[in-house]
Amino acid sequence: MLSIGAFAQLGQVTHRMLRHWDSAGVLVPAHVDQFSGYRSYDPSQLAQLHRIVALRQLGFGLDDIHQFMQQGVDAQRIEQLLRVRRAEVEQEHQVAAARLVDVQLRLQLIEREHSMSTIEIIEKPLPALRLAVCTQTVAEQALVGPAVGPLFGKIEDVLTGHELGMPIAQYLAVEEGIRIVAGYEFDKPAEPGFEILEVPGQPLAICGIHLGSMDRIAASWQEVHDHLLARGYVPDGPCRELYVRSDSADQQDWVTELQQPVRAANAG
Repeated sequence: MLSIGAFAQLGQVTHRMLRHWDSAGVLVPAHVDQFSGYRSYDPSQLAQLHRIVALRQLGFGLDDIHQFMQQGVDAQRIEQLLRVRRAEVEQEHQVAAARLVDVQLRLQLIEREHSMSTIEIIEKPLPALRLAVCTQTVAEQALVGPAVGPLFGKIEDVLTGHELGMPIAQYLAVEEGIRIVAGYEFDKPAEPGFEILEVPGQPLAICGIHLGSMDRIAASWQEVHDHLLARGYVPDGPCRELYVRSDSADQQDWVTELQQPVRAANAG
């Protein structure tokens, strides 16, 4: 079973969304503790979550979604609906266009639910890091991509003249949305315009290598999530992206290491 925080992080939604969907009856937790009220979810409910997000992005209300879920809605039908919605969203403003990216993400996750893994997954400890960072919290997953580049641009501007270490981003689902931390390894004192973040080492993480453009990274992250669940783990802290190679403008030769700290699901 997954806590609401772990389920939100794997599904790339907020705690608030999950509680709202529970109240509406469209995604009810697998278990609710009768004393504490804590919600727990089964990993198999992630497939249902991805369908709900896709239908919400298509503009369906919760009553309609509840009916869809009761009747059953397959990936092919959602794909048809998403492609129609894509043509509409392309004519809207920048935030709506960012939501289109999230629609595509959910479509890809649904399409590959039963596909074979395409990246190598390993388990390893993560070292402690000292980073010069800028942070931002966005309301939903669709707004993460448009926010990351400007955050790195901001930290690069204030670190002009300094030797930059490895670029690293960290992501965590929080009550308000998704908290993004973007920065560089840095061994000097803090200066105006950025923070110093001491990231603790982690005894165990599930890691994989994503090759190429960031517009396909969601599928690689989903493979990491699938493997950690299959191996009996749950997330144990913010996930990290290490941009091992990230120089070219078209991103085709980029190399990104995906790191998700984990603990055994029965470790408490």
